[in-house]
Amino acid sequence: MRTLDDLDVAGKRVLVRVDFNVPLTEDGQIEDDGRIRAALPTIEELRQHGGKPVLVSHLGRPHGRRVPGLSLAPAAARLAELTGATVTVAPEVVGEQALKLTEAMGDDEIVVLENVRFEPGETENDPALAEALAELGDVYVNDAFGVAHRTHASTYGVANLLPSAAGRLLEQEVRTLTEVVAHPDRPLVAVIGGAKVADKIGVLDRFAEIADVILIGGAMCFSFLAAAGHEIGDSLCEDEDVEHASRLLAGAGKSNGHRSARLELPSDLVIAEQLSADAPHRVLDGVEVPAGWMGLDIGPATSARYAEVIAGAGTVFWNGPMGAFEIEPFQAGTRAVAQAVADAPGLTVVGGGDSGAALRMFGLEHAVGYLSTGGGAALELLEGKTLPGVHALDCAHVR
Repeated sequence: MRTLDDLDVAGKRVLVRVDFNVPLTEDGQIEDDGRIRAALPTIEELRQHGGKPVLVSHLGRPHGRRVPGLSLAPAAARLAELTGATVTVAPEVVGEQALKLTEAMGDDEIVVLENVRFEPGETENDPALAEALAELGDVYVNDAFGVAHRTHASTYGVANLLPSAAGRLLEQEVRTLTEVVAHPDRPLVAVIGGAKVADKIGVLDRFAEIADVILIGGAMCFSFLAAAGHEIGDSLCEDEDVEHASRLLAGAGKSNGHRSARLELPSDLVIAEQLSADAPHRVLDGVEVPAGWMGLDIGPATSARYAEVIAGAGTVFWNGPMGAFEIEPFQAGTRAVAQAVADAPGLTVVGGGDSGAALRMFGLEHAVGYLSTGGGAALELLEGKTLPGVHALDCAHVR
């Protein structure tokens, strides 16, 4: 994979795909600028070497339409505060006005193109849009790991039209996540939560082959518990997930000449009559959920056992909360796992999305070894899939 070390950017316009898909309040204020900060090392390095950054990003899901509330203007304003540079927002994604702005850039200027998903051709990898984007830069850098698994015009198409390389964030993401699966210090412990087994079956299968222990939490644990013959009451569970869970349980811990991870399930739960902060709830000593109740968090005994396993790990990968952590009565399990991962002595890598949100909620985002900016991209890379945005850089050559 080509990196910034392979690009000559002096005096050149550098089209940089960043991920400024930041959460906004109803009045357009940025709630969390973490993704903007994550792009700063690449942006600043390009500027230090005489490059003129032209940034392209998406925000939200405008579905190919111009949506004023999804403009990148707030992100550009925050970038100006963080860098001290003059940041100009192009009134369009591509076109004559955007081209004039990039051609007139000063040495201390950054241009931010408008939300690339305002263009219907972005998600379709439209060759015409890729060519129009390529006119706005002399070289291309992809630093948006969160969308590296998308074959879009700004992540894939344009990389085939300009001398291209990975930015520092994308480079670090790929190297760190690859290290987890390729050369982990043992024992390798995977902590997998979230709602659906089907959404993470690929990464579960991969860790079943390479990990020493998989700790299961979140709503997906009920598919495993149901597959093991337990009553799960009104807990979230789908037949498809039970089928996947049954297969994983059947193979767990068996060698057959190959490594097979030990799979651990909750031994106690926090249950409630409904998903609500003021709903009646209690700790269930066991996992037989009565009718009319639903499991919404792992229990204290499970939390303590999972924390002990994590503490003894050489490498930890965590993706997915242990329960409905956004609601106070059901956040203890996720908090305990987050703290255990933060305290673990080995390499700790946390997938993005809800796990990252939980770390930030508990003030632990800087206490883990590495917090990935990619959710789906991280899982696909760990599964062993080729990410289109990375593959395009692998194949890049100087033109």
